[in-house]
Amino acid sequence: MSTTQQSRVVVHSKLTAVSSRPVKAGTTHNLTALDHAMGLHTLHVVFYYKHKLFSCFDLDPLRLSLSEALSLHPPVMGRMAQKPDSNWEVMCNDAGVRVYMARVATTLDEWLRSADGSEERLLTVWDDMPDDPSTWSPYRIQINEFEGGGAAIGVSCTHMHADPTCVTLLVKAWAETHRKQAIAHPLLVGESSALGGRPVDQDMIKTKSAAAYYEAKSVAAKTPLPEKKMSTATFKFSSAMIKQGLLQIHKTCPEANPFDLLAALFWTSIARLKPPKSATKHSLSICTDSRKKLGSGWHYGNALHFSMLSVPDVEEVENANGLEHVAGAVHGHVWSQKEEDFWSGVDWFGSQKGEEGKFGAAFRMYGPELTCVSMEHMNEKEPLMYAAMFDKDKKPAHVSYHVGNVEGEGFIMVMPASEGGLGRMVMVTLPEEELAQLCEAQPILSLKPTMLLSGKKA
Repeated sequence: MSTTQQSRVVVHSKLTAVSSRPVKAGTTHNLTALDHAMGLHTLHVVFYYKHKLFSCFDLDPLRLSLSEALSLHPPVMGRMAQKPDSNWEVMCNDAGVRVYMARVATTLDEWLRSADGSEERLLTVWDDMPDDPSTWSPYRIQINEFEGGGAAIGVSCTHMHADPTCVTLLVKAWAETHRKQAIAHPLLVGESSALGGRPVDQDMIKTKSAAAYYEAKSVAAKTPLPEKKMSTATFKFSSAMIKQGLLQIHKTCPEANPFDLLAALFWTSIARLKPPKSATKHSLSICTDSRKKLGSGWHYGNALHFSMLSVPDVEEVENANGLEHVAGAVHGHVWSQKEEDFWSGVDWFGSQKGEEGKFGAAFRMYGPELTCVSMEHMNEKEPLMYAAMFDKDKKPAHVSYHVGNVEGEGFIMVMPASEGGLGRMVMVTLPEEELAQLCEAQPILSLKPTMLLSGKKA
C-alpha cells in the first residue's frame, strides 16, 4: 500500500471496552462444526455515517452503550481456548473488546468516491490469531472520524465466530441499546445447539447434494492456487433501474428478484473475462443465510449454506436464450435449497471428526470457484444493516462487507442499498485486470450504477 494511502487513516489511540455486567465464571460458548469450517476466513464490516457520532469516546454514552451491548453477547468479549478434543471454544470472560480510534484525512464523500477496497480495509484493524490466543481479542472495533464530521465504524472478527448477518445484528443491537430502544432482532446466544451439536445423519449425507459439494471443495482446496492480486469495487444500483431490469426478464421468469437478476448479470459478465477453460463459464457457488429457512430465530454464529449451480456454458445460455434464462436458473437453484440441504452440509462437517473427536481441517469456503453471496434475507421493512442508527432517523450512508482470504475465480456480494426498495449494492472482488474490464462491461453499465470505493481519485 502506498504512503499516500497509509497517511489518510491514522490510528491514534486504543482502549478496551468491557461488559457493563460481569460474565458468570465458567461460561463457555462452543463453536459448531460449521463455525470451525469457516476458520480460514475473517470478516470485516464497515458502517458509514454522515454525522458526528460522539465528542469524546472515552466519556461518551456511545462507549457506555457498547458495554451494555457486550453484556448481552458474552462470546464477543471472550477468548479462544482448545478443549481436550482440540476443538475450539470461547471462554466467556470479562477480557473485553479492543477498540481503536482513528482519523481519516479526507471527507466521507471524498472517501467513498476515491478509496479502493484495499484502502477501505484500513478502516478495520486485524491481527491473525496467534499460536497462543489466550489474550487475543477475536473481535476488533475501529472508530474512524472523517474531516467534516462523518464517521465509520469498522468491525473485524474471525469468521469462526460470526457470519455477515451476525456481525450486522451485533452492531444494530449496539445502536438500539444506545438509543434506549428494544433490540428488534436479538441474537440467540448460548443456544448454539440449534446450529450444531446434533447427531450426524449419515442418510442425509448420502442423499443430499450439499455434502457432495463440500467433499469436492475440500479436495479442491488441496491444490495450491496461483497468486493473483485481487481488487474490489462497489456498484450501486437504484431501485428504478433494478425495476427496469426485472421488467425485461419477468416475462420468462416472473418470480425473479433483484438477487437473481444481479447474480446472473455479474456471472455472465465475469464469465466473458475468463479463459475458455475457466470453471466460471459452467458453475457458480451461491451462498445464502439459512436462519429464516430454519425458522428458529437469529442465532449467534454461522448459518451460511454454500451450493453449486452448474450449466453447460453460461455465455451460450445467455446468447441463445437471454439473461432471463440465466436469472431463472439462479432463481430455481436458490429456491430448490431446503432446510435438509443445510443440515446435510452441517452433518458432513460433523462426520469429518477424527478418532479423538477433532473436527476436520478448515478449507476455503469462498472459492476456488466464483462465489456469489446473497443478503436478500436482510431486506425486511427496511434493510437491517441500515437500521443500525445511533441517532434517530440517521441511518448509515453505506455499509461494506469484506471477507478475508478469498482466493480463486472471484467473489460477489449482493445486498440491499441504503435507499431500500429494489435498490441494491454489489461488491465484487476479482483479479485486478479482470475487475478493470468488468467496470467497463456494457451489460452492467446499462443499469447505470454509481461506482463507490473504486479508487477513482481526482
